[in-house]
This record gives sequence, structure tokens and C-alpha cells, in this order.
Amino acid sequence: MTVVPTAELTIDLGALAANYRLLKSRAAPADCGAAIKANAYGLGAERAAPTLFAAGCRHFFVAVLGEAVALRATVPEAAIYVLSGPLGGDEGEFRAHRLIPVLNSRPQIELWRRWCAAEGPAPAALHLDTGMSRLGLSPAELEWFIGDAALPGAIPLPVILSHLACSDEPAHALNREQLTRWRAALDRLVPLLPKRPIRSFANSSGIFLGPDFHFDLARPGAALYGINPLPGASNPMRQVIGLKARILQTRHIDQGQAVGYGAHRSSRATRLATLGLGYADGIPRSLSHVGAAYVGGIRAPFVGRVSMDLITIDIGDVPPHLAEPGAWVEILGPNQSADDLGAAAGTIGYEILTALRRRYQRTYLAAE
Repeated sequence: MTVVPTAELTIDLGALAANYRLLKSRAAPADCGAAIKANAYGLGAERAAPTLFAAGCRHFFVAVLGEAVALRATVPEAAIYVLSGPLGGDEGEFRAHRLIPVLNSRPQIELWRRWCAAEGPAPAALHLDTGMSRLGLSPAELEWFIGDAALPGAIPLPVILSHLACSDEPAHALNREQLTRWRAALDRLVPLLPKRPIRSFANSSGIFLGPDFHFDLARPGAALYGINPLPGASNPMRQVIGLKARILQTRHIDQGQAVGYGAHRSSRATRLATLGLGYADGIPRSLSHVGAAYVGGIRAPFVGRVSMDLITIDIGDVPPHLAEPGAWVEILGPNQSADDLGAAAGTIGYEILTALRRRYQRTYLAAE
């Protein structure tokens, strides 16, 4: 059976490996792990994880247990951490698949301590909230942990971590506030532990805040996949994703002619091209009237609403021979990054990547 795709997603595994090596060099002498949650930010964890492992990554972070179980088969020798931690009833899965839960609260710590007492010690990571008020031990819970003399020896804690809230804004005061809280917590907690833990603090943008933030293990995420860790500055990362769609049909329209759902009225007489992708493929509907594609390097604005499977673009400024049915049109590539498309949609590049759907034909470019 021959299936000709209407849209194709290209993932450059060589660029992914190069991004990892760059981030690891910036974090040195600290080690560097990888956040590979949400199917490696939409790229495909089954291909991204082995590429990162081959580049030297040995610590992988996912959001939920199901991701970790699936990931174990692709990187059998890596340490895999589950950021949401144990929920109760799933403790045995962590041991069966050699996974490390991240303990975020007093109830999770007590749950894991009871399980370790019954089944034998099993490692966990401890998450300290230093300013996000999201996951992680609150200051009161940290006091409880430190005050329980039996706890530090009851659960093996090879890793202690926290998470930066505003690292993509280097001048934000919270960066230094979190660093101060993190250091103060470590000073009190680490001496109580039988073995010195790995300390992990810096995310993608945190790596670029400098050595004070690096500690033992950085854990970048979005920057690995080409998202700019330095908003407002030149992106140091290589682009990993390319997305193109075929022109299905072209036509001439008159000024004022209706286009698409809602009967958008064209502001000029022009040529239109209809592309074979839409919001079912992860292209936000909020790009209606404001997004653009590129044809032969020429910007072609979206006209009318983004629909489930189709987008209409204005190709009036594109030479006709470049915009015929069957021709490819760039959605993400040299002329438009995920950050660019996200900004146009009123969101961020993270959301663009993680929304990429499985309907695309995927082409992986091998790492060197």
C-alpha cells in the first residue's frame, strides 16, 4: 500500500545530540540529565532517549509512571525518575522496572516509608519546593522531615532536587531567592543523610544562569528540543523539528470573497492554497488569521480559520511555479521556529511541540 502524506514531521536526532552536548558543556563540571516527558516533548521518546543515552545522558526525568515504564525498554541502563511520585498501589511497579519516584509531599514520603519497611529499602528522590508552590515539600513539611530522626535513614535518597520558576528571566529576583532557600535547605538536610545525594537544581534556562545554579546535575528539557532557553536573545540551540504540509488545492479569489468557516472576507483579490493539516494535527486554532507558512522562503499568511484538517494560506506573493498542488510548504523550519509559531498563537514553543500529533508521517534524521 502506498500512502502519500499530506504533512511530514522531520526530527533531526543529530541536532538533539548536539544540543545535549552543548548543555552538558555549559553545565560542566556538573553532570547533565534530560527531561523526556510528554513523549520527549512530542518528538518520540522511543527515538530521542537512545540518542541522548548515546550522547552521554544517564539520568532521565518523566512526568508519570506510565511514561517511565515505556521508557525503561529503550534505555535499560539509565536512571529514570518519575516526577509525580507514587500514588499508592503502584509502589511495586517502581521496583519491578527499576524506577525512582520523586517524593513531593509528606503523604508520599509516609507512603514510601511504609512500603520500604514492608518490602525493603528502595531509592527515591526528594523534591523541595523553593518558590513555585506546586510540587515539592513545603517549608513546614521540610521541618517535619528534618525533625523526624528516623526518616533520613529509612528511605535511600540518592537525589534531592528543586525547580526554578523564572530562570528564563535572568534578572528576576526569584532566581536568587530560590537559590538562597535551596542552599539553606541543603545545609540543614544533607548532613542528616547517610550518603551525600546528587543535588539537582538547574533546568534548561537555569543552566545559563551560571555556575552558582549548576550543583551536581542539571536537567534540561525544552532546550534539548530546540526551544530558546534565552528568550529575547539569539537561540544557542540547533533546531530539531521541521514540519511541512502539502498544497492540496489552489484557486483565485476576488476581493471580499468568503474563505473558510465563519466566512472570513479576503482583503484583496489573490491566490489561495489549501494545506493538508489543521488543529487535529496540533496547529492551534488561535493561529486563525494571524499565522503564516513559508513557500520558497516567502511568507504566506493564514487566511480564515484553522480548521480540523485544513489551513488556507494567501499565496498571492508567491511565484506560481512554487505553489502548485502537491508542493511542500514550511510550517516549522529555517524561517519559523516553534518559538515563533507559539508567539503568533499566543502561547509558547513548548505547547507547539507537545501538541504535535501522531497523524504526521515522521522522518528521523540519524545522529552522526
